[in-house]
Amino acid sequence: MNANDIQAHIEELVAEEHRLFEKGDSGELEAADRQRLSDVNVQLDRYYDLLRQRRARAEFGQDESLTAIRSGDTVEKYLQ
Repeated sequence: MNANDIQAHIEELVAEEHRLFEKGDSGELEAADRQRLSDVNVQLDRYYDLLRQRRARAEFGQDESLTAIRSGDTVEKYLQ
C-alpha cells in the first residue's frame, strides 16, 4: 500500500465518521452505528500511524515499504 492509497483510505474513513456523527446529531445513531463509529476511530488511528511511519522513514532515507500497520490495541495505547 503506497502513501496515496493510505491517504485515500483515511479520507474514506473520515467521510464515514462524519456521516455517523451527523446521524448521531439527528438522534438516529443506533447501537450498531456506535460500534461502527468506534471501529472507524480505531482504524483511523491505525492508518494515521502507518502514514506517520512511512513519512518518518522517508525523511531519514529509509525504505518506506518496511512499515506495517499496527494493531488497534497498540495505537490506542499511545499517549496523546
